[in-house]
Amino acid sequence: MTYLKDLFTSKSEKQPHRTLEGLSGVDGLLNGLIIEKKIPGLAITVLKKGGVIFQKGYGYADVEKRIKVDPKRTIFRIASVSKNIAATALAQMVKDGVIDLDASIYDYVPYFPRKEYDFTIRQLASHTAGIRGYKGKEYGLNEPFSIKDSLRIFKNDDLLFKPGTDYHYNSYDWVLVSLAMQEASGVPFGDYVQEKVLEPFGLTHTFGEGSESGAIEMTDGNNDHLATFYSRRKSGFYKAMPVNNTYKLAGGGYLSTSDDMAKFGQVYLKKEILHDAVFSEFITTEKINGKATYYGLGWQVSEDKKGRPYFGHVGNGVGGYSNLFIYPNEQMVFSILTNCTNPRIQDVLDASVDIFLADSQ
Repeated sequence: MTYLKDLFTSKSEKQPHRTLEGLSGVDGLLNGLIIEKKIPGLAITVLKKGGVIFQKGYGYADVEKRIKVDPKRTIFRIASVSKNIAATALAQMVKDGVIDLDASIYDYVPYFPRKEYDFTIRQLASHTAGIRGYKGKEYGLNEPFSIKDSLRIFKNDDLLFKPGTDYHYNSYDWVLVSLAMQEASGVPFGDYVQEKVLEPFGLTHTFGEGSESGAIEMTDGNNDHLATFYSRRKSGFYKAMPVNNTYKLAGGGYLSTSDDMAKFGQVYLKKEILHDAVFSEFITTEKINGKATYYGLGWQVSEDKKGRPYFGHVGNGVGGYSNLFIYPNEQMVFSILTNCTNPRIQDVLDASVDIFLADSQ
């Protein structure tokens, strides 16, 4: 067994399931998002010390067909929470000595056009390399690019700043990281993630968009349902524009259930990984001139409004919005997925998380 598989299969402390009556405030907040037509559907899973204390689906995975959200079965776009998956694969590659975080990108991708400054894998993973973000319609690109082919989008652009001197969040950083991982290992990025993360973690309902494993996952009779992806206007929901996220698996191309993402987050609360020298480096904020960026390597690392430390990610993609928050002190994991582009509901999600945290004390 691999290091991660051994880790995941160790026993976890179980908590009794909490009744909805004790969490009526959360239920009202989330159900209100459906009633007010802020989102078509939402799935939430909350764990404490490895046990499910709350899990529920709200609204519809498919509005037209009236298919209800099931937190164990409904598959959403997880958008930038994909970076957490990719970062886990990168950490495993570092542990195995296959890739060096402080090596130049050109050690692994020598054909990437030379820039004014060199930059490292670490700088890419922490968004301090100076690579630009989306321009124009790139956010909703619908081209069947491979990871390598997609370099054409941004490879000829100058860096925004000297690497290591500033922070600029973008998904192209992780396109380059995933390409470096492919070149270093000789294994396609998606296959490496499947072998080193998805299988060891037991994430049987998680896959990359466009992957063969994804097609199998939804047609093998297990009753999983891929959510319909929506956007919203004043008149209501409409199907989101078609996009192809295959080339940016690492930055925003994975799909999953809230149940699987909570399971993924729970692995990071086990002491074997939380205190592992390599993995802990990934969930520690980087600093520029002594000031925290509130971002590690593929992970947002911050404190909430009440000063409670957490790590995880918020994701916003075409037809999907996601939260994965891991609170190490409280031993809690929050996984919240919706099937709507940029629904502007983070304040409600934050309020819901706060109620759980307060209730757990």
